[in-house]
Amino acid sequence: MARKAGRHFLQIPGPSAVPDRILHAIARQTIDHRGPDFAAVGQTALEGMKTIFKTEAGHVFIYPASGTGAWEAALVNTVKEGDRVLMYETGHFATLWNKMASKLGVEAEFIEGDWRGGADPDAIEARLRADTNHEIKAVCVVHNETSTGSVSPIAQVRAAIDAAKHPALLMVDSISGLASVDFRFDEWGVDVCVSGSQKGLMLPPGISFNAVSDKAMAVARTGGMRRSYWDWNDMVGPNATGYFPYTPGTNMLYGLNEAIAMLHEEGLDAVFARHARHGAATRAAVRGWGLEVLCAQQGQESGVLTAVLMPEGHSADGFRKTVLEQSDISLGNGLSKVADKVFRIGHLGDFNDAMLLATLTGVERGLTRAGVPHQKGGLDAAIEVLDTVDASALKAAE
Repeated sequence: MARKAGRHFLQIPGPSAVPDRILHAIARQTIDHRGPDFAAVGQTALEGMKTIFKTEAGHVFIYPASGTGAWEAALVNTVKEGDRVLMYETGHFATLWNKMASKLGVEAEFIEGDWRGGADPDAIEARLRADTNHEIKAVCVVHNETSTGSVSPIAQVRAAIDAAKHPALLMVDSISGLASVDFRFDEWGVDVCVSGSQKGLMLPPGISFNAVSDKAMAVARTGGMRRSYWDWNDMVGPNATGYFPYTPGTNMLYGLNEAIAMLHEEGLDAVFARHARHGAATRAAVRGWGLEVLCAQQGQESGVLTAVLMPEGHSADGFRKTVLEQSDISLGNGLSKVADKVFRIGHLGDFNDAMLLATLTGVERGLTRAGVPHQKGGLDAAIEVLDTVDASALKAAE
C-alpha cells in the first residue's frame, strides 16, 4: 500500500488525536502499581479529575474500561432489577444506554425525542410529577449527544427534578462533553456522571470515569445490583491512598495526569470557549454551503462536533469515502436512525483554527468531487466567525 505524505486528519467526534505530550507521558516505563511510587500517580489522577468534573464533595472512580463500562457501573451501583429509570431519547448513545438498562433487568422508560436537540426539562418534570409513588429511581440524560451534535441543559434538568419534588438521582453521560463543554457536577446537582478518556481528555480509549455524589454513594452502600468489578464500595478504601483494588491502567494514568495539566494550563473556561468558537465557525460553514445542521435547537448546538444532513438522494458514507481518499480526512459516520444520512465533523480535543480550516477545506473539496449540491463560500463564512470572535475577545480584554 502506497505511503501518504503528511498527517492524517482524524476529524471524527472521538477518539480525538492524542497530543505528543500525552503520548510521551504514556511511553514512560510501567511501575509497580502496589509500590510506594505509584501512590502519587494515583492520587494526582483522582484529585485532578475532581477539578475537571468540578466537584469538591464528590467521589471520582477510574476504571480500565470504555465509557460503556462506566455506564454499567453507574447503573449497577444505584438501581436493582425491576427498578424504573427515566431516560430521554437524544440520539444513538442515549438509545444504547437505554438498551443496556433493559438488558440489566431495569425498567427503562424512554421519553421520545426527534434527535435534533437535547433533553426537554419540561417533559421530564411532567413525567416526574405524574410519578406520585416515586417509582422512578433515576433520571438518565446524555449531556453531549455524540451522534447528533446536541447538548442537553443539565442544570435545567436538575431544576425540573427539584420542581417536581422528586427524589430520583440525576445521572449524566458526559463521555464526549467533559473537558470540551462546560460541566459543573456540584453546582448542577448531578449525582452520577459517566465519562471516558478518548474525547476532550485527549487520551486514547481505555479508561473511564464515574463522578459520584454523597447521595448516590449512600444508595450504593445498601442498594444496587450484585456486582464485583464495578463496585464503588470496593474502590473507596484503596483510592484514599492513591491505589486501586485491581490492576489499573498505569500508563494511561501517566497520560491522564499530563492531560489534566494541559487543560489547566490553557484554562477550562478557555477550553470551553475554544470549542464553542469552533462549533460556531463550523455551523457557519455548513450553512454557507447551503446544507443543514442536524441539531435544530438554537443554543443546544455542540462545540464538540457538527452533524450535517446530506441532501436527499446523496450518500453520506459515499461522501466520507471521497473526503478520505481525496484529503486523508476521516469524518464521523451517521449512526442507526441517521445512518448514511449525516456526516459528523469533529472539532474537539487538541485543536486550533488552522486545523479547523484545513478540515473545512477538505469537506468543501469533497462536496465538489462527490457531486453534492452546495454553494461556495462556506470556508469564508467560517473565517468570518473566527475573526469576529477574535475581535470581540480582544475588545473585551482592552
